[in-house]
Amino acid sequence: MKKIKVLQLIDSLSVGGAEVLAVNIANALSKKKSIESYLCATREEGVLKEKIDLDPAKYLFLKRKKTLDIKAFQQLISFCKHEKIEIIHAHTNSFFMAFIVRLFYAEIKIVWHNHTGDNINLKGLKLYILKITSFYFETIINVNKPLNVWSTAKLNSRNSVFLNNFPFFKNENDKTFLKGEKGKRIVCLAAFRPEKDHLNLLKAFKLVVAENKGWTLHFVGKPYEDNYSEEIINFVKKMSLNDCVYFYGIQSDIKHILEQCSIGVLSSKSEGLPLALLEYGLAKLPVIVTDVGECRNVIEQGISGIVVEKENSLELKIALEELINSEEKRKKYGELHSKNVNNFYSQKSFINQLIKNYTI
Repeated sequence: MKKIKVLQLIDSLSVGGAEVLAVNIANALSKKKSIESYLCATREEGVLKEKIDLDPAKYLFLKRKKTLDIKAFQQLISFCKHEKIEIIHAHTNSFFMAFIVRLFYAEIKIVWHNHTGDNINLKGLKLYILKITSFYFETIINVNKPLNVWSTAKLNSRNSVFLNNFPFFKNENDKTFLKGEKGKRIVCLAAFRPEKDHLNLLKAFKLVVAENKGWTLHFVGKPYEDNYSEEIINFVKKMSLNDCVYFYGIQSDIKHILEQCSIGVLSSKSEGLPLALLEYGLAKLPVIVTDVGECRNVIEQGISGIVVEKENSLELKIALEELINSEEKRKKYGELHSKNVNNFYSQKSFINQLIKNYTI
């Protein structure tokens, strides 16, 4: 049986939802008899490199330095031709590199994975470039329904589908030990980008901790040397929260981290389908999320978690206190969220649907 050769294309191997999913897909496809799986990181490597479970010859790092990096383009085109890659599965912004390859290697097909919930607000040059390149997309995979509607209406691929993400924990060495008191830890898994709105959570937590001593907040995610990250650090200092708010940067032992926590939170302004929300489910954490992207369809309000209005720190504060004050609710929500994730967001279901879209 002839195998389909598929390359996952992603900008970096830092820990983020799209990056984790790209690695998880590459690893899962490598176990399928019908697929020969490859992975390429274009700009930077990171802790996720340790999680790649492929033959080293099927992994490529381009060291791309700029948008129009001729050397990186040539290297990727040469690799695809040499390995006879049939499909490039491009994640987020890596669609542009896939498009360049397609111009010089007409036999290849592009599948674009649209992870970014805020793409529905794209305009100007960014939207124009995406519209033009989408003529060359065989399929667009969207992580929530609004993105699928938007892609169908605005872009030019002949096929646009909605496909849920899936979570997966690989056994790692337990190396990250959280500060604070056991049973009183709140966690937020999110890279430090404005759309994740960490400040909203910090404002809510400031109100909470004044009345609920001993509770601590733990941020796990990639920091950036920018104004947004600086604003978060300054807020923590200004509000004297240094003894109850902790930052851990990028970590790979996510399962171990979540096992040390009692509540999982995402306070985003926009989302696609956050992988962190599904990972909270695998860890049986009760969750509070803002009503963005696909979050409301993952969490059943008042049954498997709490959904609050975005950019509303007072509502978020009330939700936090609801869980802090009820161990019974925390246990109930955590168990039901875990059940839903395992039933509706499984790796097996995702991979089977993905392969069907590869072969359309």
